[in-house]
Amino acid sequence: MNLAASTVTRRRALVWAAAVTGAVLPRAGRAQPLHAPGGEVVLSIGGRIQHANRGERAALDMAMLETLEQHSFVTKTPWFKEARKFTGPLLRDVLTLVGADGATLRLGALNDYRIDVPSDDMRRFNVVLARLIDDKPIAVREKGPLFIIYPFDSDTALRTPLYYSRSVWQLKSIDVL
Repeated sequence: MNLAASTVTRRRALVWAAAVTGAVLPRAGRAQPLHAPGGEVVLSIGGRIQHANRGERAALDMAMLETLEQHSFVTKTPWFKEARKFTGPLLRDVLTLVGADGATLRLGALNDYRIDVPSDDMRRFNVVLARLIDDKPIAVREKGPLFIIYPFDSDTALRTPLYYSRSVWQLKSIDVL
């Protein structure tokens, strides 16, 4: 079987599997639509993104974030006396979900704190968009519901004021620049 026939056979098998399971296959060269949130929006992402569901922005609820692969690590931070376990999707996976393509992320918090972070950080480090601390949802009064956290104990270079300032708690928005 030549390569073209193999590709056609594989595509037919995928179409058949999609028909049986009810899945939707992406069309080549077209952006996948982002489904609308079913619950309260906890994160809004805009700017240079390909997948939006509210005008030109992507609105995500907690259930949408829970469907992404979850990652956990325990690390010490300046904000807690003891090391804590942080769990959530990698921020790079969230950015992939919305088709982000920019050099800078402008992060915004509920208290209007804003900071620009190089998007390269998401490639270099396993930055987590924490939705759980010690396996429990994060209340707003405890720095939630979303907290960007770097794996500080994995690399001494991360234990600096620069990276601590990029760990935004009560995250509400990301603009991809």
